[in-house]
Amino acid sequence: MKPLRICLTTLLIYLSISVAVAADWQRIKLGVQGESFDFPVYANHDMRSDLSRIREVIIIIHGVNRNADEYFNTAQSLLKDSGRDAKEILLLAPKFPGLNDPKQEFDELPIWKAQDWAVGLAATNRPTGLSAFDVLDNLLLKITDKTDFPSVTSVNVAGHSAGAQLVQRYAVLNHVDEQIRARSLDLRYIVANPSSFLYFTAQRPVEKTFKDFPAEQCPAFNQYRYGMDNMPAYSTGISSQGLFKRFAYRNVVYLMGGSDNDPAHKYLDTSCPAMAQGLTRLARAQAYVRYERFLAGRAAKINHLAYEVIGIGHDQKKMFGSVCAMNILFQSRPDKESRAATCQPYLF
Repeated sequence: MKPLRICLTTLLIYLSISVAVAADWQRIKLGVQGESFDFPVYANHDMRSDLSRIREVIIIIHGVNRNADEYFNTAQSLLKDSGRDAKEILLLAPKFPGLNDPKQEFDELPIWKAQDWAVGLAATNRPTGLSAFDVLDNLLLKITDKTDFPSVTSVNVAGHSAGAQLVQRYAVLNHVDEQIRARSLDLRYIVANPSSFLYFTAQRPVEKTFKDFPAEQCPAFNQYRYGMDNMPAYSTGISSQGLFKRFAYRNVVYLMGGSDNDPAHKYLDTSCPAMAQGLTRLARAQAYVRYERFLAGRAAKINHLAYEVIGIGHDQKKMFGSVCAMNILFQSRPDKESRAATCQPYLF
């Protein structure tokens, strides 16, 4: 019996180590303008290992609580439910460190003030001027580099709540989308339940149409994060019209919780610039989908889809676990007994 006892002890130690590794974040090295920096990510593979078999990458961005571990656990669970081969799929959940995080844990890593990361603004420390957009640029270029990731064919960048604010603005402003797709890769942005959107003009929703917003009611209504005034340095070099034209062609999917309609939700942005976009997250998302068509004209093609997730409020697990999200993220349909939320296309 002694050898069996030793084997069981060894197995328990091995399992405890495996769990500890899986639950911890990893440091990956990125670089911007010749200056490298470490960044924390949760991943389902050791980022130092051979990743040549990875075919699909899913990046999932946390919400205002910066709980990347919870978002990663959601993605892990959904991947298991999908029945897909985890050896071919890389799940990444970046964590944007904040000033209130333990200094000893995130020592010498980029740190953001409050929610600055959620709208692509710069970190408070080195590298100087490093924005959340720069982080995503470098992360995307890293995981689509054919040297280390020769088999990758698709990348999904998904965000919920504050994470969706980052993803939506990044989808508008980034300069690497075309470069990545030129590598014969599919790049898609999934925007779920953000508190606000980036508008291209000074028009805002009025009933079912859009009109010039009276600035005297809210002087900051068109300031960046909500509009095109005082844009960050990252966005320089292209007009608002050019930004929309480019954005319309990019592959974007909006997921809107059908019950994310509480005007008093504790994490809802209730500032006057946000309220100019609608009273609730659901109303703002519906208005923004109509706004895109309003700008483009009825005959123009927009490479965007929108789904209402029936009966779901501000819940990242149920949003990403819905029938449409599972199909988008994992090319898989949930089991009929999973009680996954159903979806319907939002027809503007």
